[in-house]
Amino acid sequence: MSRAAAAATANARIAPRVLGEFYATALETFRHLPSRPFQLREFIAQAWFIAGVSIVPTLLMAIPFCVMVVFQINVLLNEIGAIDLSGAGAGVAVIREIGPIVTVLVVAGAGATAICADLGSRTIREEIDAMRVLGIDPIQRLVVPRVIASTTVALFLNGLVTAVGLTGGYLYAVYLQGATPGQFITAVPILTGIPDLLISELKAAIFGLLAGLVACHLGLNVKGGPKGVGEAVNQTVVFSFVLLFFANAIITTLSLH
Repeated sequence: MSRAAAAATANARIAPRVLGEFYATALETFRHLPSRPFQLREFIAQAWFIAGVSIVPTLLMAIPFCVMVVFQINVLLNEIGAIDLSGAGAGVAVIREIGPIVTVLVVAGAGATAICADLGSRTIREEIDAMRVLGIDPIQRLVVPRVIASTTVALFLNGLVTAVGLTGGYLYAVYLQGATPGQFITAVPILTGIPDLLISELKAAIFGLLAGLVACHLGLNVKGGPKGVGEAVNQTVVFSFVLLFFANAIITTLSLH
C-alpha cells in the first residue's frame, strides 16, 4: 500500500473519532448552559473581545460585498426598465444572504480563531489541567461564556451588516444608477419582511454558536506545543467555514419551503 493510500485510510479511521469528540464537547456545553453560577463577567469580557476583533473586518467586508451584489442586481433591473425596484433586490440580497454570509466569514475568520488561540495557549500552559485538578469545570467556566458571547456578537454583526448593506445599496442605486429614493425605500418590503429578518438572525445565531463550539473544542484539545496552537487555529477556520456554509444551505432550503 502506498503512503498516500495509508494516510487516507488513517484519516478515514480518525475522522469518526474526531467528530465524536466534537459532539461530546457540544453536548457537554449544552448541558452546562443552565448551570449556575453563570460566568457573567467572563461573558461580557469575551463578547467585548470578539466584537473588538470583528467589527472592523465586518465593515470592511460588508460595504464592498453589498455594493457589488446590489450593483449587479441593479444592472439587470435597469436593462428591463425596473430600476425603481432596486430596493426589493437589495432587500433580498442583503437580508437573506449577504448579512449571514459576511457574518460567517467574520465570525469564523476573526472571532473563532481568537477564541481558539486563547484556549489553546491556556491548554499548552497546562492551565486547563490545573483547573480540573482544582475541581473547576473548564466547560462551564470557559467554554459556555465564550459560546454564548460568540452567538450574541454574531446576532449584532448580522444586524450591522444588514443596516450597512441597505444603506450602501441605497446610496449606490440612487446617486450612481438613477433610482428614485422613495421608490427604493418603498420597494424594500415587497419581497422581504420581518420573517426574513428573523430567519437571517437565526442563521447568524447558529453560525456564532457553531463557530464558538468549534473554536473551543479545538482550543481545549491542542497538542504539540505552540505549533499545535497554530494548527488548531488554521483548523478552526476550515472546519468553521465548512460547518457554517453547510448550515446556511440547510436553513435556506428549509426557510424557502
